[in-house]
Order: sequence, then structure tokens, then C-alpha cells
Amino acid sequence: MQHLKQGRLRRLATQVATVAVIASAMVGVSAVPALAGGGKTMTVAKTERAASLGRTVLANTKGFTLYSLSVEPNGKFICTGTCLSIWHPLTVAAGVTPKGPVALGTVKRPEGTTQVTYKGLPLYTFNGDKAPGQTKGEGIHDVGTWHAATVR
Repeated sequence: MQHLKQGRLRRLATQVATVAVIASAMVGVSAVPALAGGGKTMTVAKTERAASLGRTVLANTKGFTLYSLSVEPNGKFICTGTCLSIWHPLTVAAGVTPKGPVALGTVKRPEGTTQVTYKGLPLYTFNGDKAPGQTKGEGIHDVGTWHAATVR
């Protein structure tokens, strides 16, 4: 009987992990913590040399450039609703501390997710960047200006 319960628990854990990964992909989540490890920190960013910009920028773990919006300091969110179909927040699970080559923080988004920040600005990937290392979101101006997160 105990063997059957353990098998069911393993299958349930696998199903929960699969659902979490699928759900994260559907909402544009850029980072998903390991469910089995129980760790409270997770590497979510690295540095990349952006040749097109001539500087070093932050990228997610897949190498896609991370951007911030100039008018979103300290939890003031402008990118909500349809904006999120173009700019995808870099998020972590609640209680997870993001790690990277620089000091990163978090802020709670209006819909309740936890978004990673750098220097107080929420980080996003741009759906116009189709390959790692691209910086097509740099300088886009709408309600503010989007910039690649430059490491200084």
C-alpha cells in the first residue's frame, strides 16, 4: 500500500511541475524555479555583450536581452494589459530571490506576480527579439522609453 501511495505522489508531483511550466510559458514567464529542489534563490540573469549597442547588458538565462521602461521606477507600473503581449515580465515565484551577475530585486505586479528588478526598474524581454543577443527593443518610445538594462 505504501508503495502505491509513493508512486501516486511522484506522479502528482510530476503533473504539478508540468502544469507550472506550461502555465508559466503561457503568461510569458521568463524564469521558473525548480520545484523539487525547494531552493529560495534562482539564477535568472546573466550579462551579454550587446555588439549593436557597444555595451554589456543583462539577459535572461536563455540569452534574450532584458529591458526596463524609463517611467516604471519603484513599483509604478505602466506596462499592463496589452503591453504584456509585447513586453514579457521576468518573474519568479513568490518567495524566490533572483540571482544574477548584479544585485537584483523584486516587486509585486498589479496582477500579483513577482517581477525581477534591476536598480529599482522591472525587467522585461521584448517579443521583437527573435534570437538571443538581439536588442530590437532599445529606444522604443511609447509612454516612456525602453532601454536594455545596462550593467555598469
